[in-house]
Amino acid sequence: MKLKTLLVSVIVLAALSAGAFLLRRPPPPPAADPRIGQPLAEAGAVEKAAKLRLSDAGKTVLLTRQSDGSWRVPSYFDFPADFAKLSGFVGGLTDTKLQRLVTSNAERLARLEFKDTKIELLDTEDKPLLTLVLGKSSEAGGRFIRFGDEPKAYQANFSAWLDVEAKNWASTELLSLKADDIAKIEVPFAEGAVTFTRAKKDDAWTADKTPTGQRVKTDRLATVLSSIGTLRFTETTEKSDASAVAAEANQRLFKLETFDKKVIKVGLGRKPEEKKLKPPVASADGKSGPTALGKAADLAKQEGATGEKKADNAKPLAPEFETIPAGPVFVVVSHGDGAAAPVNALMAKRAFQMADYTFTGLPQKADELFEPAPAEAKPVAPAPSSTTK
Repeated sequence: MKLKTLLVSVIVLAALSAGAFLLRRPPPPPAADPRIGQPLAEAGAVEKAAKLRLSDAGKTVLLTRQSDGSWRVPSYFDFPADFAKLSGFVGGLTDTKLQRLVTSNAERLARLEFKDTKIELLDTEDKPLLTLVLGKSSEAGGRFIRFGDEPKAYQANFSAWLDVEAKNWASTELLSLKADDIAKIEVPFAEGAVTFTRAKKDDAWTADKTPTGQRVKTDRLATVLSSIGTLRFTETTEKSDASAVAAEANQRLFKLETFDKKVIKVGLGRKPEEKKLKPPVASADGKSGPTALGKAADLAKQEGATGEKKADNAKPLAPEFETIPAGPVFVVVSHGDGAAAPVNALMAKRAFQMADYTFTGLPQKADELFEPAPAEAKPVAPAPSSTTK
């Protein structure tokens, strides 16, 4: 074979090999999505947000930021929002990173169940800064997520529950006083109130009605300060609610005074338990209830000619009582700071129900706050001196 023919053959074979390689070469990997590894919510969007709106299963709750940076729940009587709960939820958005792009295929997107479950950060004019649409949970863990109506689905290890009950976002705190700040507390009892005071936080408590040979039981008084000074509600009702009105009529009024002379009044009460006489009920045989007494004509037959009633050996019917349980516990707080105290504004809006144990755990008698004082040591007489002669 001539050299020229051989060279042409080599060139042709090389061209064919190159063509085959190009045809069989795998396509280049798609460019990585810029969102992968980024948080669900950028810190900038959170800082600019004036509102947080959560939607799920046809229900929506809205939280709004105030000019002072605090948040409120407009749909629950404009109560202050639970800052710890809100911070935890937003922290989950900024800490959670997008793990992967799942699909951009419309058919696959439809199978990931993106419906009305949304997290939205809005500005003051309700324009969206961020819209996250949550789909179903992934079998591998985490959840499928879309940004608004973008035709892409991502996966992120996000498992936060979207609480859309407005009441659950309201802060339940009514009062939070530090025990070290309390200089005086007046504790009410049926036999009269007892006032406990101290000049400084490290001083021992003294009482205006200390029984002879007794002293203030410091640890028991500390539990009273904790119960009265840190209050959280469990439910709210209209101020005209019958149970709330009855509770206020049967409340115990505690008075606290701080070292800086602020006075706080705390009234705790409930409608007391009742026992009512059950009305007699006639039985089918007429042997019990009102019909067992018979008619007037029957009673007349029992009387003799002298008008004396014949002896009746039948036992009288025993009265039956029913017990009506005590009502729920309600609290009324009045703070000496007036309009500057948020709790005063809350008290004007609703009646606040408390956990029963807050009320039942308080001392019922004054002697529960005292204990025997240690006996004073008697001075020892000096030993007589001996004189050596």
